[in-house]
Amino acid sequence: MLVKSILNRVQRHHGFVYRAVRWCEKKDRAFLDIEIQARQGSKPLCSRCGQPGPGYDVQLQRRFEFVPLWGLPVFFLYSMRRVDCPRCGVRVEKVPWAEGKNHLTTTYAWFLARWARRLSWKEVSEIFQTSWDTVFRSVQMAVAWGLAHRNLGSVTAIGIDEIAWKKGHKGYLTLVYQIDAGCRRLLWIGKERTQRTLRQFFKEFGKERIARLKFICSDMWKPYLQVVAEMAGEALHILDRFHIMSQMNKALDKVRAQETRDLKTKGEEPVLTRSRWCILKRPENLTEKQGVKLKELLACNLKTIRAYLLKEDFQQFWQYQRAAWAGKFLDLWCSRAMRSRIQPMKQVAKMLRSHRELLLNWFRARKQAALGAVEGLNNKAKVTCRKAYGFRNLEVLKVALYHTLGCLPEPDSTHRFC
Repeated sequence: MLVKSILNRVQRHHGFVYRAVRWCEKKDRAFLDIEIQARQGSKPLCSRCGQPGPGYDVQLQRRFEFVPLWGLPVFFLYSMRRVDCPRCGVRVEKVPWAEGKNHLTTTYAWFLARWARRLSWKEVSEIFQTSWDTVFRSVQMAVAWGLAHRNLGSVTAIGIDEIAWKKGHKGYLTLVYQIDAGCRRLLWIGKERTQRTLRQFFKEFGKERIARLKFICSDMWKPYLQVVAEMAGEALHILDRFHIMSQMNKALDKVRAQETRDLKTKGEEPVLTRSRWCILKRPENLTEKQGVKLKELLACNLKTIRAYLLKEDFQQFWQYQRAAWAGKFLDLWCSRAMRSRIQPMKQVAKMLRSHRELLLNWFRARKQAALGAVEGLNNKAKVTCRKAYGFRNLEVLKVALYHTLGCLPEPDSTHRFC
């Protein structure tokens, strides 16, 4: 089958025909040149209004890079016409394979953008022998098109969290995800983690969409709680399980560190040395060596062990099916923690008591929203940053995150090429 026949099957352009296909070599690099010609009798389209008009003149031949064929670069060659548009004046014609003055065909730009979702942008540029800037512009085009054409009418559950994108926690981003059971994606990115930032999301989201929200999941950071109550008070606000257990682990680690120092000061046997992960990890995730170490520690009467047992006992909270029974367990657990005389665990109990109703909302929303998806999406966002070895420019980072996590739509095409 001829190359022209293949192109007519997968990349036909109305009003244009493929002509000569030439094998070329330059500086030890082989490539294909494919000439395109306007079909006889066809009128050029104005690049501004899209209406056909009489031809004005013909410009010099331009080159447009197409999808590689058998590892060979492919270029479209076409002499652009200018159209004498009665509305817009003399304009360069609009061609179906490229936008504006872009030297890439639209098909090739989407090809690079799809590969950039699987590999790093540098790897894509090296594999297809193009520049990093070309890959970035392709991804930027895909993200802009996807954001303009995505549907936000079905969003009923969102999750709010933040990530640090600069070293030393000097810069934060507020991320809002859709966490409906059938759709998990990134919806919005805001600079910094402030009340003003989150309010900006709700303003852009719109009152009609806010009214459709049923569930909002976040951590216990006070500015988030205040803004959600103010802007979307009718939605059920849920506290993220991951952040609650994270606070408990921090308290447990504080108890362990302090008791380790106390044992060292008293000159007693340092039984807690190298025991951090034995008590922070879940029992089913322990290695054989860690399991043996934990059994030895459980035989000791230590504050750390009492705090550990309190933390493990709290795991039963998440097993309840009804909020009422979970609430009774929570009250009993908090009373035990307050009587334990372990200050960090008492602080955790006070925190849980102050957020009791938001905690119980977790049971009211279970199985109706993907409540565990927020932290998973956050991890993918961090992987996106690590894969690029960090980003210096915030706008580039936003493009990368939307491209990776946004589940953005793509235009219909006769062939995806990948």
